[in-house]
Amino acid sequence: MISASLVKELRELTGAGMLDCKKALEENNGDIEQAVNWLREKGISKAAKKAGRIAAEGLSATIVEGNKAVIIEVNSETDFVAKNEEFQELVQTLLNTIVASDASTLEEALTLTTNEGTVEELLVAKTSKIGEKLSFRRFELITKNDNQTFGSYVHMGGKISVLTVLENATEDVARDVAMHAAAMKPRYVRRDEVPTSEIDQEKTILREQVINEGKPENIIDKIVDGKIQKYYQEVCLEEQPFVKDGDVTVGKYVTKNGGTIVSMTRYEVGEGIEKRNEDFADEVMSQIKNA
Repeated sequence: MISASLVKELRELTGAGMLDCKKALEENNGDIEQAVNWLREKGISKAAKKAGRIAAEGLSATIVEGNKAVIIEVNSETDFVAKNEEFQELVQTLLNTIVASDASTLEEALTLTTNEGTVEELLVAKTSKIGEKLSFRRFELITKNDNQTFGSYVHMGGKISVLTVLENATEDVARDVAMHAAAMKPRYVRRDEVPTSEIDQEKTILREQVINEGKPENIIDKIVDGKIQKYYQEVCLEEQPFVKDGDVTVGKYVTKNGGTIVSMTRYEVGEGIEKRNEDFADEVMSQIKNA
């Protein structure tokens, strides 16, 4: 029986995945030195060496199969690799594998089986073969009922992907909403989803701005309330002016077509990841110096 603490120790030594570390220890009767060598022999340590690199490029994508759909983001270090056919096939394999499962977390997804081993093993193998750090960053597996419709839209070759679910609406309307979300970057569907803490912080900032503008004390609250209404219109999908018809909001467009918005998931590749500022020449020189 391999202890969790031993797996943790090997993982810290090599940077390899948890499942790979467990397997290495099992194959070597718990001998940690032999397990390290086993990982090196399998090429897994080579992939682990790339763990400190920044993977902020890549692809987002969606797949819809019946009443199930998946939206995913897989990262690479460079846009060049993101356009590589093998990387794109990896993304498609992950989509196909997850949509056929009930996985709800990355940990669960990594243990799913593909034709080339588990998802985690596949990622390690592709990292070694392609030569860049690859990161399976996030996914969402969504299930709808028969009265609901998926809207799927992928923009800029996979830089932005959106998956919407609408009740009692056509696929065209659901896709229109997804297309709008790709362009206008809403963060919530409706205002009751916006955290109170976010609104309180926004009010504090706005109040300070209004005071600095020298507005009379007795109208400050009214001005702030007006600006908060505009804030909702910026961040909430239902309240944004519809890109195809600015005279109506997205919510009114959907209602006019007999539907309601159930959910919206939007992935933009690399959002929230700190990207490198090195240029190509610096990167080449760095590799030459370290050769």
